[in-house]
Amino acid sequence: MVRGAIIYLHPFAEEMNKTRRMAALQSRAMAEAGFAVLQIDLLGSGDSAGDFSDASWSAWQDDVLLAYRWLRTQTLAPLALWGLRAGCLLAAEAAVKLPEKADFIFWQPVVSGKQHWQQFMRLKMAGELVSGEARGVGAQLREQLAAGECVEIAGYTVSPDLANGLEAAELDPPAGGEGRVVWLEASLRDEVSLSPAAQNRVASWQAAGYAVHAAAVRGPAFWQTSEIEDAPELLSATQAALQAWT
Repeated sequence: MVRGAIIYLHPFAEEMNKTRRMAALQSRAMAEAGFAVLQIDLLGSGDSAGDFSDASWSAWQDDVLLAYRWLRTQTLAPLALWGLRAGCLLAAEAAVKLPEKADFIFWQPVVSGKQHWQQFMRLKMAGELVSGEARGVGAQLREQLAAGECVEIAGYTVSPDLANGLEAAELDPPAGGEGRVVWLEASLRDEVSLSPAAQNRVASWQAAGYAVHAAAVRGPAFWQTSEIEDAPELLSATQAALQAWT
């Protein structure tokens, strides 16, 4: 018997590559526990069709809907969307378009697309700073996007549609709550706890009617470390939370 149907939504740009191993480890653990897990590469990412420049926020939402339709041909088990970093933003927005309600698993969720996009643009600024040409880079990028032009940042060509969609995204609960959320963060700080921004956003999901299990575990920032790293406590905490669900 399949205990649940889970769609995994990966992070943005290079963070996807950094997190491949952790996503694979967790997917295998979920499968061994009786869950059907579908991992997809969004348009222009990983092994998917198209180039990164072809991607848009709306196209990625359509990818989630396509994944949902396929998964529903395999099982009718309770649905959950599992997002990592910016994948959490996508999960929350795409859930509104699904014909049924979904539960959520959030790993180190990005709560503000605007902040996430600004951090990504800083990669371009940092590169230009090394060459002594950093002045006005941010304004130049915004002008290019406003003119309908793609921008190149850290080896990724980003379309205006994708940049604008990401920047406008917020990790807000879909209307008509009553679902379940597993919200997990990893940290190597002395006192491991949820960030203040996460605590505020968790409260908003709870106020919207969602039952939220939120916790912080000890582990590296594997989505951005220079070497590929594991966070075993995040894996075990996720499995424990899913066990409580079923």
